[in-house]
Amino acid sequence: MEDNKLVPYSVHLERSIYDKLKIAAKNRKASALVRDAITMIIEGDDEFNGGYNKGIRDAISLIKEDDLATGLAFNGQTVADVLSSQLEDMIVSQNVKGKSNGKKKV
Repeated sequence: MEDNKLVPYSVHLERSIYDKLKIAAKNRKASALVRDAITMIIEGDDEFNGGYNKGIRDAISLIKEDDLATGLAFNGQTVADVLSSQLEDMIVSQNVKGKSNGKKKV
């Protein structure tokens, strides 16, 4: 089974970005905002696929938090586990070959 435990990670930000993030934190969105941005960067910068994958992950989170889906089981598997597994298979691997986010050495 895949380990989905969140691991803390520290990031240094410019003051202006930090201030904007702090405003978002008042709505309890800062961690999710940073986590989603980092995930999209790591997986590639295709906006459509990144948004699609985020939607799939949001659906997985919703299912895993639903009392009915986690409480109902057939053949030793919860409905939440079955649906989450099926949704995870729908996540699109992004092709980022040839794309560079960093500076090239000259």
